[in-house]
Amino acid sequence: MTESPAQHHRRPTDVVPAVVWVLSVGLLAASVVVSEADPEAALVLPGFGDAAWWWSAVVLTLQAVALAVWSSGRPRAALLAVAAGVPAGFVLGDAMGVLLLAVMVATYRAVLARPAGRLATTLVAAAALVAGGVAAATARNGAEGWTVVVAGLLQALAAVGLPLVLASVVGSRRDAVDALARTAQAQHRERDALVQVAVERERTAMARELHDIAAHHLSGIAVMTGAIGRQIDVDPEGAKVAVAQVREQSTAMLRDLRNLVVLLRDVDVPVEPGGPVRMETLAGIGDLVAGAQAAGADVSLETVGPVADVAASGGVGPLAQLAAYRVVQEALANAARHAPGAPCSVRLDAQEEGRLEVVVRNRPPVGGAARGPHDPGYGLVGMQERAELTGATLRFGPTLEGGWQVVLSVPVGGPAPGPTTSEGQGR
Repeated sequence: MTESPAQHHRRPTDVVPAVVWVLSVGLLAASVVVSEADPEAALVLPGFGDAAWWWSAVVLTLQAVALAVWSSGRPRAALLAVAAGVPAGFVLGDAMGVLLLAVMVATYRAVLARPAGRLATTLVAAAALVAGGVAAATARNGAEGWTVVVAGLLQALAAVGLPLVLASVVGSRRDAVDALARTAQAQHRERDALVQVAVERERTAMARELHDIAAHHLSGIAVMTGAIGRQIDVDPEGAKVAVAQVREQSTAMLRDLRNLVVLLRDVDVPVEPGGPVRMETLAGIGDLVAGAQAAGADVSLETVGPVADVAASGGVGPLAQLAAYRVVQEALANAARHAPGAPCSVRLDAQEEGRLEVVVRNRPPVGGAARGPHDPGYGLVGMQERAELTGATLRFGPTLEGGWQVVLSVPVGGPAPGPTTSEGQGR
């Protein structure tokens, strides 16, 4: 698990135990020096020549060792070991305070290492050891009664209670910083995920547009080049006309691809002689049918009801109109690929209030034989995605006569999401 910066700084080092030992021994030595220099101070503590002083120095050293060895991985054991040094050094008398410095550091580290609630027993035991040691030292100095008890309790409160409060405050602030860091990381991951989703959607949209544009024009080009192969020897003039139509289809495809690229750019691009960039609408379906007819396909267009008025009124939004246009374009391309030579009809029906229906239906292939097995394409997938994005309903499948039909039902005046259903094998 990766540690946060706050957690990294919580790792204890050997510097603090060493500092604690230097300060404790230094204060003990300074107390002896002050006591010997001023006999009137009446301090009760052992001198340098007493065994008690050297015993106290050993206790201080053992406290520092316990801090260095256990406070990192076993903070409870470190606290209890350090606190046990207080009653062991009761011979210090008035210099008992030097033993409490290590207790305060051990308490602070133990509380930071884990919640204080789990340390209740350890903290109480440490406080009892401190109180007992101080009380013993106070009694050794000649005090009696409540003075001994109060002195022990006050020293225990200072040595354990104050570090407990300080560590709790510091730990709470560190937890808050960690929580903010985790929240920021979560928000960063969420932003990355949203960006990734947006990128994937844009990629899908671009792939769909490229497929619809290329498939439509290339299908027409494939049909016309097949006719050229048969005409070039028997009807040279007809082959020349077909070549001109191929050139027109290629130019139209390049223009549509250019329009798509310009729409995807973030900056304005000057209009070139090829004409302004435009969004395809329902009005362009007539041009689709006319282009297919010019390519030699048997395609008809039927308009029922006020289709033009519905499109002009804004009842069908620009995205929905583009979806209808692309569905017709893809359906005509599929018909040219899978049922070459079969009659195909396009019907725009706005008779039903609140709905515009787009129907593309082709009859069985000429001669009763469809194309051989082929890999499934992405045409119907693109149709489905466009229908879902605009709240339209898409249905497709074979007809009773053996042909194929695609029906797109577009809501007029507002989206009314509906299911996308397949009535047969997709293509």
